[in-house]
This record gives sequence, structure tokens and C-alpha cells, in this order.
Amino acid sequence: MAEQPILVTGATGKSGRRVVRRLRAAGLPVRAAARGGEHVFDWTDRGTWDAALEGVGAVYLVQLDGTRLVRPFVERAVRHGVRRIVLASGRGIDDPGYVRDDAGVLEALRDAEAAVRGSGVEWTISRPGWFAQNFSEGFFADAVRSGELRLPAGDGAASYIDAEDIAAVVVAALTEDGHAGRVYELSGPAALTPAEAVATISEATGRSVRYVPLPVEDYVAELVRQGVAAADARAFADVVEPLREGRDAYVSDGVWRALGRAPRTFAEFARDTAAAGGWPVRPATIGPDRT
Repeated sequence: MAEQPILVTGATGKSGRRVVRRLRAAGLPVRAAARGGEHVFDWTDRGTWDAALEGVGAVYLVQLDGTRLVRPFVERAVRHGVRRIVLASGRGIDDPGYVRDDAGVLEALRDAEAAVRGSGVEWTISRPGWFAQNFSEGFFADAVRSGELRLPAGDGAASYIDAEDIAAVVVAALTEDGHAGRVYELSGPAALTPAEAVATISEATGRSVRYVPLPVEDYVAELVRQGVAAADARAFADVVEPLREGRDAYVSDGVWRALGRAPRTFAEFARDTAAAGGWPVRPATIGPDRT
């Protein structure tokens, strides 16, 4: 498939930009598509779809949450001659009680999976759990940098997956044989509670980061006091519910199945992120620290 470009949607996101980087490092032609990317692509503007798909042999699909646009996009991709599709989906999709889904995110994911399965082309589905990068680039990043992570997550654990592993699996599925018709549930090698995760970050950075568990209502009230709309504050609390309930604590074998190796540990993620400047790192000192 190297003779045709590989389309990466969501090319500026956590997994997408890593997929782009890996494909280019391998010398493969890539069409990096996003609303603000190299190739303009907007899920809500179907006028951008054909230019993105023209001449493409394989596609990495990162859908827009809560929309049902994957099905018509896949139909158009097949008409353009796309032969391989890798879909970003999510853990918990088969569990109707996984999370409150007022926005219809899980239903949209189920419809997207059904669309690629029935497309008639080679397909692979990636189902990652909680990203380790939530602590450095996403949901928890600002709190971690401030030194205090306040969440209604209790002692719930999750087997955080490094986005580098997600990208490695996606690239393998896009470029190698043997992945067609497979669903890869992706997790790290062990589950950590939020307290254990921030302790690992503290060790990697030399700075103290602490976790403060909050009741749900207190968390919502804090966000509202910070100017977040009440409905949005409640939605943030709902997102944390699977973490609080330990629904993502189980370890999956998707990285092993796809790559033949173990997934990266959270400690490896933390050390690499700290070394790359992802968090403030306590400077080395000579003699006693008097600051």
C-alpha cells in the first residue's frame, strides 16, 4: 500500500499525530487531515471528504464524538477505492452500563464499528482504554502541572495505555498483512489508581503531585465555581465514572496480539514525558536545597 497515500484523520490528535510521525519515519506517503492540519478535513463539512480520499489506499478513522458520520464516510471511501480501514473505537463499547451516554458517544461508536465491518474492505478496529497521555496532554494535564489532581475517581484503577502503543498498533494494521478482521482492545500492562499514577509522575519529575479524591457533587460544584457550565461539569463527572468504578482496571492483550511485545508501562511513559519536558521537572542542585 506504500504506492498510495495513507489518510490519517484526526491528524493533530493524540493518536493521529503519532501515527503520522511513525508512517513518515518509515518513508510512507501520508495525508495528514484535520480541520487545522496540513490537509483541511472537517467531519461536519462533507465538501472536504472527496479531496481527502482521492487516490488513498488506506485510512485511519478517528471519528467526531457523538456523530454518525463514519457510515457515510466509509461508503464514500469504498467508492474512491480505499482498500483498508483502521477505526479508532473505544473500550466499554459492548457494555451498555459502562458510562452514562447522554451524548450518544457509545451508540455512535457501535454504528461506526458496524459500518467498517460491513464495508467489504479490509478492516481493523482499535479499542484503547484510558490514555496515559491524559496526564500530560489531556483531561488531567493542567491539574498535574499544578501539583494537585482533584477528581471524583475514588480508588478506581485503570490500565492506562500509552498513545505510542496505540499508534504502533494502528501503523501495523495500516501497513502490514495479518490484521484484517481483528479487534484490538488496548491497555497497559497493569492497572493503577490515580494516587499511584501521580506518585509515578512525582518520581519521574522530582516534584510532588498529589491526588485528592472528591465526592461527585463537590467536584461538580468546584467546576461550576470555576466558570464551567453546570451541564458540562456534570458531563465531566460522568466521564470519570468508569474510572471510579474500576471498569477499566482489566488488562487487555491487544498490544501483544498486534505487535508481539508487551505494552509500555506507565512508569516508562512518565519517565519519557518528563525527559521531553512534558511536565516541570525539579532542577538538580549542588549541596542542600534551600528553596
